[in-house]
Amino acid sequence: MDIVRIIFAILLPPVGVFLQVGIGPQFWINILLTLLGYIPGIVHAVYIIAKR
Repeated sequence: MDIVRIIFAILLPPVGVFLQVGIGPQFWINILLTLLGYIPGIVHAVYIIAKR
């Protein structure tokens, strides 16, 4: 399942975070980072998925 989450994290970072933690502070932080720049959103999403 982590492979699917990482693929989502690369394609659509907020979806990868949502699958990992649901709607919470990390999800909203990731949406903000993705809007500010796609790469920071990817890095944050992969970090959240790898941390757990």
